[in-house]
Amino acid sequence: MNKKKEAVLSHIDEHEKASMVDVHEKNITKRIAIASSKVFLNDTSYKLLKKNKSKKGDILNTARIAGIMASKKTSELIPLCHQLNLEKVDISYNFLESENCIIVKSTSIASDKTGVEMEALVATTIASLTIYDMLKAVDKKIKISDIWLDYKDGGRSGKFVRD
Repeated sequence: MNKKKEAVLSHIDEHEKASMVDVHEKNITKRIAIASSKVFLNDTSYKLLKKNKSKKGDILNTARIAGIMASKKTSELIPLCHQLNLEKVDISYNFLESENCIIVKSTSIASDKTGVEMEALVATTIASLTIYDMLKAVDKKIKISDIWLDYKDGGRSGKFVRD
């Protein structure tokens, strides 16, 4: 008989209080995480973004820099996240013309004692919000959705791949 492993919240201590996870005995391993989101736009904002014709400048490059900067500040934004020595953060884009949508994908890499999932998620989210901020003058109905972890590897919990 297969017994289901009981879900344990790692950020709750024995007194049921929020607590930073103790990683002092964990080994340093290479960690990688990839996260993505979708930004849905109207025809006007989609064309401006794709042609890079905004009066505010290069939106995608600005969003890329914002995402990278945010990723480096994850432990300041998410209370129980550890500070990590990020080795690489990358933001890429894929246009989906059929949906007037851009997929924002971030990759975070570090050699550390804990994972980089939150750094990848923060990078993707802030890059998406930057796109919103720079296009909101022409499109108030921009929708950001499907912010999620696509992939992670490294550490005790092993590999995760979103189906």
